[in-house]
Amino acid sequence: MGFRFRKSFKIAPGVRLNVSNKSTGVSFGGKGMRYSINSSGRRTTSVGIPGTGLSYVTTKSSGKSYKTNAYQTNQRLKSIEKAIQKEQELERAKFEVALFENQCELVKSIHKECDDEVDWSSIAISNPPFQLGEIGPKENEAIHNYQNYKPKFFERLFKKEEKIYAELNRKIEEARAEDHKDYVAWEELVDLAKKVLTGDIDTYFRVLEEMEPLADLAEFGSGFEFSTDNPSYMEVEFDVHSDKLIPKEEKKLTKTGKLSTKQMTKTRYYELQQDYVCSCILRIARDLFAILPLDTVIIHAFDESLNTETGHEERILIVSVKIERAILNSLNLDYIDCSDSMNNFPHNMKFLKTKGFQAVEKLN
Repeated sequence: MGFRFRKSFKIAPGVRLNVSNKSTGVSFGGKGMRYSINSSGRRTTSVGIPGTGLSYVTTKSSGKSYKTNAYQTNQRLKSIEKAIQKEQELERAKFEVALFENQCELVKSIHKECDDEVDWSSIAISNPPFQLGEIGPKENEAIHNYQNYKPKFFERLFKKEEKIYAELNRKIEEARAEDHKDYVAWEELVDLAKKVLTGDIDTYFRVLEEMEPLADLAEFGSGFEFSTDNPSYMEVEFDVHSDKLIPKEEKKLTKTGKLSTKQMTKTRYYELQQDYVCSCILRIARDLFAILPLDTVIIHAFDESLNTETGHEERILIVSVKIERAILNSLNLDYIDCSDSMNNFPHNMKFLKTKGFQAVEKLN
């Protein structure tokens, strides 16, 4: 059970100072009527008839009491506004935490996104959109529209038939031109497929340029350089720039729903960095295997690191890995740990939990 203390001092006739362990108050008046004001904002009025035991007491909380509807409504609206602001702050806190958690999940899931595999063999033997010397499908539809046009009443009344026929005839010409473009595009695609299948390296680079398989990684700040002298493999230099994607602050909700932000530990940050780099490596290999008939992809990941001797940032090699198509296809990519998955392939990687990636040599 707690203790309460209360002292009362007379500071003037009819005026007393009341002090307790929780608040301070002042009271005025005598036995018949007394008015008290407490430091908590409570106001008490006591009215009684001496000797009868009859009394009337009223208590008001802090804040001014308004009599008109306009003022009362204004007070209610201000209370609602404060409640809305508080709710918005709580929702914003939830959003910030969700955004942080999604960012952490994203950097570990890059490898799960991949371009659809291109079946160059099927493309190389695909049929043309129509046979040369025949009417193309788009032109045929436009001719059908021309032949089946029937002028409506108002079109005949205002003599618009000729104008409409001219427009339909113009659409026939446009459709013929579009059919021709489609046929030329088919020829070019078949030719491209045949060159890919014969291992034409220049065509490989053309495919990479036109299909842009790693465009989303480029948006994260990553850069890529492709090279090869053999149609069975591709070598890729990959600039990581992980500092642009990996969060440096950790965000959580407190028990009251407010946002708590603190610096992410080095161990957590470097762990996310390793997962991101290894996830990107798997993704690069998957995309290249999807669009080109390669057997092997060799990937060198580079990042910027501070040279404490010179005080300058330097580009260093942090991972070098050789990925075979057959081994990559055998992995269950939905459940692997990207960093651990590097053990399936020949690789050079030196990683310290409290210092991150260290410089390594390229694979031969």
